[in-house]
Amino acid sequence: MKITNMTFKEGQEFKVRIKPDGDCDSFAINIGHDADNIAMHFNPRFDFGGDSNCIVFNSLSGGSWGEELREGNFPFTRGEECKFHINFNMEQFYIRLPDGSMINFPNRLGDLKYKYFDVSGAARIIGIKVK
Repeated sequence: MKITNMTFKEGQEFKVRIKPDGDCDSFAINIGHDADNIAMHFNPRFDFGGDSNCIVFNSLSGGSWGEELREGNFPFTRGEECKFHINFNMEQFYIRLPDGSMINFPNRLGDLKYKYFDVSGAARIIGIKVK
């Protein structure tokens, strides 16, 4: 699922409800300007690419990926709906995970407004809200 021309600005909260499939290996949520300029690639991996129960973060600038960062806290369960919240400023993305814990990822593109949202992998979007 891709959404373009959706405004997500500093100070707003992006709420996502998603349900990974029962056999989900991974899913990804991308926020940025377009498919070649992703400020935040959020990729929970149940068992994918040599990672198990790990969240992989990255950014894409001009079609080139940056350095991956990994988070070991993994509050996702296959087949169960979950929700998380994202907000950001010029320096960081702040993600509140389904268990209420917080993780940060640098806003490597450094912008205050993004208009592109993409979800891929074996998961279904239940709801999206920008507030």
